[in-house]
Amino acid sequence: MRGFDLEVLPTAALAAQAAARRFVAAANDAIRSRGEFVVALSGGSTPRSMYARLAAEPDASGVNWSRVQVLWGDERCVPPDHAASNYRMAREALLDHVSIPAANVHRIRGEDDPAEAATAYERVIRDVLRTPLGPPRDAPGARIDLVLLGLGEDGHTASLFPGHPLLDSSDLVAGLDDSPKPPPERITLTLPALNASHRLMLLVTGADKAPALARVLAGPDRGTPASLLDRDRLDLVADEAALG
Repeated sequence: MRGFDLEVLPTAALAAQAAARRFVAAANDAIRSRGEFVVALSGGSTPRSMYARLAAEPDASGVNWSRVQVLWGDERCVPPDHAASNYRMAREALLDHVSIPAANVHRIRGEDDPAEAATAYERVIRDVLRTPLGPPRDAPGARIDLVLLGLGEDGHTASLFPGHPLLDSSDLVAGLDDSPKPPPERITLTLPALNASHRLMLLVTGADKAPALARVLAGPDRGTPASLLDRDRLDLVADEAALG
């Protein structure tokens, strides 16, 4: 059942370093092969240290940021300067410190109505991936190269929560107004969008995540949305504490 690539590091700092190294390698592979790297960033506290490493040398100059297109896997429905904004966290930790053109940064408009923002962001993604109609295409240039994801203590990833109806959505992007974690209104990529990506990287650190990670490792379960990620596309980077 395994299928995924698992890398376990002694500490959270080393896990962040390993995740940053994987990001740089994926970016360079995509840019070398077709001139562009499309990545979807994650919010939350776990990826911040990885972003800080990407923003510093040697990683900052190890990527041709002018060739990177930045998307987000999900967003909370707050203004872009709000402390809870995934966009703000990524901007402050990473994007403000690298030479990426503003036109290459495609944020989710969390200040808008979630359903309207989801519809608008699906158009953005389709423009970036050159797929105006139909389901995601599993082809270079028409898929997200790398999606960065975290894991909640309840097993959620992006803004896909245990047992939520959005787990069955066929849209690429969806809005929700009943998130069990505040704020209740969010926008998220769905499982079809995530699982059409070239690679998914799940970064998990800390003993508080160990029970959820154990459920992910056990196999697909609607009570643990992260376990529904395509295991053949999944790179799981964790520290020893998260393995329990």
